[in-house]
Amino acid sequence: MKYNTAKEYIWEMGHRLPFHSGLCKNIHGHSYKLIIELVGTLDKNSMIIDFYEMDKIVLPLISKLDHCFICDEKDKLMLKFLKENKFKYTVISDVTTVENICAMIINELSPHFKKYKNISSINARLYETATSYAEVSLNL
Repeated sequence: MKYNTAKEYIWEMGHRLPFHSGLCKNIHGHSYKLIIELVGTLDKNSMIIDFYEMDKIVLPLISKLDHCFICDEKDKLMLKFLKENKFKYTVISDVTTVENICAMIINELSPHFKKYKNISSINARLYETATSYAEVSLNL
């Protein structure tokens, strides 16, 4: 039998979309909400994973992202500004759309969850606003 278990994480983070023709070209921020869902079989304790163990995997990444500016490595203008002013920032390899941020998150977390032999897949749903999100799934 397959089971699903999930946990939510919330943080604040800024970004911008330099290519955007609307307001998102500007520096702005969101209250992000991430739902990590794991699919698998139950372990000896009748859990897919203990939420305490899940927090040990996910919270370091959330701490890295909380109150930072997430920046595309090609956005040289922002990177220069962030470095010169010693702001907290994280660099990703593509534009900082919710889809790309979600993919970065699942790519960073999945190796940790692969260590649990009973977990068969991971799903990340990242809300950028209360009404819009992106979702990425990965079989482990």
